[in-house]
Amino acid sequence: MKRLLACLLLAAGGMLGLAGPAFAHNVLVGSDPKDGVSLETGPSTVSLTFDLPIQQGDFDVITVNGPNSTRWEAGSAKVDSNVISAPVRPLGAAGVYTVGYRILSADGHPVSGSVKFTLTKAGNGTPATPTAAAGPQSSGGSDSGSVPVWPWIVGGVVLLGVGVFVALRMGRVPEDSSK
Repeated sequence: MKRLLACLLLAAGGMLGLAGPAFAHNVLVGSDPKDGVSLETGPSTVSLTFDLPIQQGDFDVITVNGPNSTRWEAGSAKVDSNVISAPVRPLGAAGVYTVGYRILSADGHPVSGSVKFTLTKAGNGTPATPTAAAGPQSSGGSDSGSVPVWPWIVGGVVLLGVGVFVALRMGRVPEDSSK
């Protein structure tokens, strides 16, 4: 009986352990400019580096939003393996700028998020016009749009509970009715 219970525990652990790669979305591992940095002059290009290659397509977007909801990206994003980059207009007002992104992950799921940097000295640039900056706005979150993990965990726990119950029921020795 102990062997059966040990086998069930190992099988359940293996199932839960192998479920991890199914949720392997791209993860942002670096950016230029770095998240939270202060700069005296604005960058001419922003780039984001991910841990896995990005699927190329129309879905991949970078936005650069400045103070007062102004837009500063100067063109479409370009993907090169695991790096996505976009040109940036000369920046204007000093303040916090948000680089929002949305990519198609290596596993086919959308991934979005943002990084921020602060411009400490005002530049002389002008923001993009509203029609030129009509791309999607970044939510600033990291919602991947995929199935949540908790149903898999609950299912694994229920399966393990059923296995333990069956193992305990099968391991009982029938009582002798002649006693």
